[in-house]
Amino acid sequence: MPSLKDLKIRIESVKSTRKITKAMQMVAAAKLRRAQEAAENARPYAERMEAVLANLAKGVANSPSAPLLLSGTGKSETHLLVIATSERGLCGGFNTTIVRLARARIAKLQAEGKTVRILTVGKKGREQLRRDSGDLLIGHVDLSHVKRVAYSNAHDIARDVLSRFGLGEFDVCTIFYNRFENVITQVPTARQLIPATFEPVAEGDDDVNYDYEPDEETILTDLLPRGITTQIFTALLENGAAEQGARMSAMDNATRNAGDMIDRLTIQYNRSRQAAITTELIEIIAGAEAL
Repeated sequence: MPSLKDLKIRIESVKSTRKITKAMQMVAAAKLRRAQEAAENARPYAERMEAVLANLAKGVANSPSAPLLLSGTGKSETHLLVIATSERGLCGGFNTTIVRLARARIAKLQAEGKTVRILTVGKKGREQLRRDSGDLLIGHVDLSHVKRVAYSNAHDIARDVLSRFGLGEFDVCTIFYNRFENVITQVPTARQLIPATFEPVAEGDDDVNYDYEPDEETILTDLLPRGITTQIFTALLENGAAEQGARMSAMDNATRNAGDMIDRLTIQYNRSRQAAITTELIEIIAGAEAL
């Protein structure tokens, strides 16, 4: 059984930990509001741009002159997985859920005889993947110096991906991230970037016919790289909001657990102290009776 001094030191240690987790929870709550606003403000633009690209792609889907980013290489032998995670930990299962989804995809592709290559964004995902998929890693994007994700960061990642595609290093590219729903819920998501894919057009959305000038192929050649950059930027913003939500929830749980541990240790300390006092009293009374 630990001594009274050991219990007292332990209680003070847990109290210090509770102060840290409470402070981290408050910081995450402040950052979450800004990150959530950024993610929600980016969604309408991304959705509208995807609708425009889908309308353009519909007219050239079967055309032999369709852009390569839309039609693809005609095969799917080599897959590039862009796995976006956080640069910092202490955010619960945020990074683990993304890596788990990516590992499932890697296992499926390898079982089909495909070649897999991995580009990581954020060191936490890279650390996890290095253990069992280190030979598949071909690049890493370090965002630890970035205080707030900007469009330029997504543009740099997109430029790297498009450069690799132009060199014929892969046939299909998919990005993995967590989509923010609320503080409790973050949805692991895999979205194909290359070849470009679009959601089916809802009824009533394609009633208007547009005449494009120049032609659809020329416009798509210019817009598709921007569309890929926008999708990466949206994924980074969603990841940022999801990370802060997960960290806020994790630190709240840690603060509560620390409080419960302090209560248990305090009860144990009081019982041990009471037992020690009782023992001393018994020894004093026994000594007095002996006299």
